[in-house]
Amino acid sequence: MSGPGPRLWDEVAEGEALPGFSLPLTMTRMVLQVSGTQDVYPVHHDPAFAREAGHEAIFLNTAFIRGCLCRVVTDWMGPAGFLKGLRFQMRQPSFLGETIDARGRVTRKRAEGLVDLDVWLEDARHGITTSGTARVVLPRGAVAGTDALA
Repeated sequence: MSGPGPRLWDEVAEGEALPGFSLPLTMTRMVLQVSGTQDVYPVHHDPAFAREAGHEAIFLNTAFIRGCLCRVVTDWMGPAGFLKGLRFQMRQPSFLGETIDARGRVTRKRAEGLVDLDVWLEDARHGITTSGTARVVLPRGAVAGTDALA
């Protein structure tokens, strides 16, 4: 977000990168993501179970991945924006010990304050592991009475 205040449609440029973030997938984070999403299937927290199921290690679940992509979008658009839609495809698991990078880019500005985004997760070993798109609605022009957003 550029400076204080809400992200405005008028200030967005096609091709603009969303700041994103990185997360090391430590054992603590892997267990917390299972706890937080209430997905207790052992492939996400039990290394022996994951190996017996044919995986190299435990890996992130769908809800955590969705949360990461949503965070990229909502951190960028701020509290005055509205996430209208999110679609994604998981192509490669993100495993314990890796670091994921959650990123995004503005692909198109539309009428009525709509903005289309590409969003993705990537890691050093596999490149893009999850790719997706999002559509947001942003306020246009000066926003009066931003106190109403609280």
